[in-house]
Amino acid sequence: MRPESSNGTSGGGLAVPMAWLCAEYIADEMLRTGALVEGGSLEYRAGRETLALTIYLCDSAEELAGVRVVSRIDEWLSLTSYGHPWREWVEERLAARRQRESELGDGADPDLALALGAWSWLRQTELLAADLGEGGDPWHSPNPMDAAVDEYAQIWTPAWQLGLPLSHLAIHLF
Repeated sequence: MRPESSNGTSGGGLAVPMAWLCAEYIADEMLRTGALVEGGSLEYRAGRETLALTIYLCDSAEELAGVRVVSRIDEWLSLTSYGHPWREWVEERLAARRQRESELGDGADPDLALALGAWSWLRQTELLAADLGEGGDPWHSPNPMDAAVDEYAQIWTPAWQLGLPLSHLAIHLF
């Protein structure tokens, strides 16, 4: 969101990333309400960033992310559900926003910059988690989860793969 001015004081001033901040606030509230993981943990951050990215990318560039929370919950549940190609969806949406940003030529979008930073963190950060399925990604595995899961077997998995089911559960509990 670009600062507006009627008296010339904010021209060229700091652009406040309101859409991202709103998405992150909603994600934080949902995760805190669900009390699934301890706040401040890496798992909590993975869930918050994953959910904030989902909320931010669902909304058009013209509105604040998540303004109509209640009417968007079903959409967020669908996007974070088992089997949905969430990673591909995120990459497509981010690419479209980058393209729009370059076409408009208004300079860097602070919301997009924060979203790209979150996506970078989610892809590059690995967390030690229970091995729940093939390849460490039971949420998007083509095979259904095995009924017998060894909860003590752990693997390193990208943060988004842990954050996605956490986000889905947090939305349900909200």
